Amino acid sequence: MDLKSKIILIAGPSASGKSEFAIKVAKKINGEIINADSMQVYKQLQILTARPNKIDQKKIKHHLYGFQSVTKKFSTGAWLKLAVKKIKEIEKKNKTPILVGGTGLYFKALTDGLVKMPNIPLKIRNEIRTLQKKLGQKNFYNKLIKLDPLIKNLIDSNDSQRTIRAYEIIKYTKISMTKWFQRTKILFDQDRFIKFYIDFPRTELIERINKRVHQMFERGAIKEVKKFNRLKIKKENSSNKIIGIMEITNYLHGKSSLNETKEQIVVKTRQYAKRQTTWARGQMMSWQKIEHKNQILALKKI
Repeated sequence: MDLKSKIILIAGPSASGKSEFAIKVAKKINGEIINADSMQVYKQLQILTARPNKIDQKKIKHHLYGFQSVTKKFSTGAWLKLAVKKIKEIEKKNKTPILVGGTGLYFKALTDGLVKMPNIPLKIRNEIRTLQKKLGQKNFYNKLIKLDPLIKNLIDSNDSQRTIRAYEIIKYTKISMTKWFQRTKILFDQDRFIKFYIDFPRTELIERINKRVHQMFERGAIKEVKKFNRLKIKKENSSNKIIGIMEITNYLHGKSSLNETKEQIVVKTRQYAKRQTTWARGQMMSWQKIEHKNQILALKKI
């Protein structure tokens, strides 16, 4: 396969072995790896986010891992700007950029472009969040659809974060989020991308998730959460949404046993992996799906 001017993308659900596969690909084609996972950007949370360890990062050059403080906000737009810069730097060295991660929105921004949404005044944002809490997600979503009917097939009714964002935009700009999306600027030609999505049988993925969670505790997940909590991060910061933080914090406060905590994290991770898979079915139809056991075959095709 001619890899000149190509950009390789590797996605998949949690615990599917994306990072390991990316290293194998990088070794074969003289590539460098760029993080495309919104949680692995945080430097204080290596264990809970399953960030590649120092040994793996020494094997192949890795970029955009563990560089952002959990005390600061980090957006898709900020990631896209940095990722594009890294892609160009890697290509200047005559190497192939390999982007790997589980954040679908990052990949979508890279391949389809990212619309520059308007900044919504804090007062309006707070008013809308208060309204969402007052009405409840179901009624809030129905109210949004009345304001912006075009959004109905774009956002899931249970996605509170995106429904709030869509409500903010239609309320402040009087323009549907779908119209803003139409103003998106494409950054790369589609034929530059080679896209892989690692698929796993559900039962095998569940086993891998169970194993990963137990390994996290062996490696010091509790200690990591203790350090995180000392920083007193604002509730609205996205780093607070990392699976394991709330569960381990509750354990430290005596609200659950260690076994209950581990099981809670396993369940949440399984639910997240399922959402990732569902999102991929709708958004990543053009990607080459490879089963984990067929990775060697996929490597031969590269």
